Amino acid sequence: MHLSPSTAPRTVRPGEELPLFDRRYAVPFFMVTALFFLWAMPNNLNDVLIRQFMKSFQISRLQAGLVQSAFYFGYFCISLPAALVLRRFGYRIGLVTGLLLYAIGCLLFWPAAQANSYNFFLFALFVIAAGLAFLETGAGSFITQLGDPATSERRLNLAQAFNPPGTIAGALIGTVFIFSGVEPGPADVQTMKSAGTYASFLHSETLRVITPYLVLGTVVFLFALALFRVKFPSPTLSQEQFPHEPRGPVTSLFRIPHFVSAVVAQFFYVGAQVGTWSFLIQYVLDYTHQPEKIAGYFLSGTLLLFALGRFVATALMKYVRPNRLMGFLALVNVLLLTVAIGFPGWIGLWALMLTSLCMSLMYPTIFALGLKQLGPDTTLGASVLVMSIVGGAVVTPAVGFVAERMHSTAWGFVVPLVSYLVVAWFAFIGSRVRITPAEIRREEALRVSSI
Repeated sequence: MHLSPSTAPRTVRPGEELPLFDRRYAVPFFMVTALFFLWAMPNNLNDVLIRQFMKSFQISRLQAGLVQSAFYFGYFCISLPAALVLRRFGYRIGLVTGLLLYAIGCLLFWPAAQANSYNFFLFALFVIAAGLAFLETGAGSFITQLGDPATSERRLNLAQAFNPPGTIAGALIGTVFIFSGVEPGPADVQTMKSAGTYASFLHSETLRVITPYLVLGTVVFLFALALFRVKFPSPTLSQEQFPHEPRGPVTSLFRIPHFVSAVVAQFFYVGAQVGTWSFLIQYVLDYTHQPEKIAGYFLSGTLLLFALGRFVATALMKYVRPNRLMGFLALVNVLLLTVAIGFPGWIGLWALMLTSLCMSLMYPTIFALGLKQLGPDTTLGASVLVMSIVGGAVVTPAVGFVAERMHSTAWGFVVPLVSYLVVAWFAFIGSRVRITPAEIRREEALRVSSI
């Protein structure tokens, strides 16, 4: 079975609407789309883990932020090797490899909890992220290429629409099965210490993470077996689409201005998203004084808004250019975060939650705009864009650091505010395609021939 979609948008007759994807390949399209749900769950389980580990390991906001650092550093380290595996062995093998790493990382939570080791948990999160790097690199580029280039943003936004339900599921699972609801005050802590039961209480809180991760790991392993049996359109779509064009080294991509701008924008966007969700529970605890389980439900609520925003954005892109829509919503988020910082409390909380509604289209839109006209370098470009997810590892501790220095969780959100300004710049200015890899290679060939 082979797939040879057009390398450029075809002419559309008046009244004709381009299909999002070739119906002959519905099975691989929907199976890969299901991955968007699966990889979202650990991302937002992390937000619950941060609060849980602050309690069970008695660590600071900055130290707890290392959960996201270990996780997104895994993306950074593995994305390029993942792209090489995808190039060499194809999408099916690459995606199954990612699922197996994901499952192994989840299963490592059992020995980490038994050992009561925070560093072991960080290693397990790194392994999970290594698997997700395969999934995001492969699934993103696969979806963008499975149809006409003119509909790539809409196609990826549709697939990404199944990502928010996964984030909601992750947050709800963490809230219900990881949070115990037991929040001892200073007097209770002193009583347990006097009775010699405080250490066992903290360890019991750590053990609560085992069951959700063991179940998730089992489900992911079974899905890997199912995906292995699916016949994919071709081993490497980007090479089959462009059989007469050589693929360049990764360094050649950094001569493409719109691609470089997308990498920078994705770094700051992911940092803003992860930094906001990671400390939303703490914001609720600090300024509305609700218990941790209620705070967890507020996290689920903001993720529901995120899901709603993804579907609305996909529909609006039929009428509004994706880059302009993204730029407008990035500026709206700047205003919302200004409110969250200036008015900590219920008003600030609702403003903070609404940022999820506006941010929902940003990741897939930046991804698709960055891959525009990369030709046979699409898979390699996707891996670099996934590497930029390391922004979550950098920005999240920065939010914690600012919050610690200012003695205010609210002031920590200055960091995501600045990040959205970068996204707005990319949307309005940096996303314009100025030159493509093929044009660079032609220029180099002409220069060599003229010598």
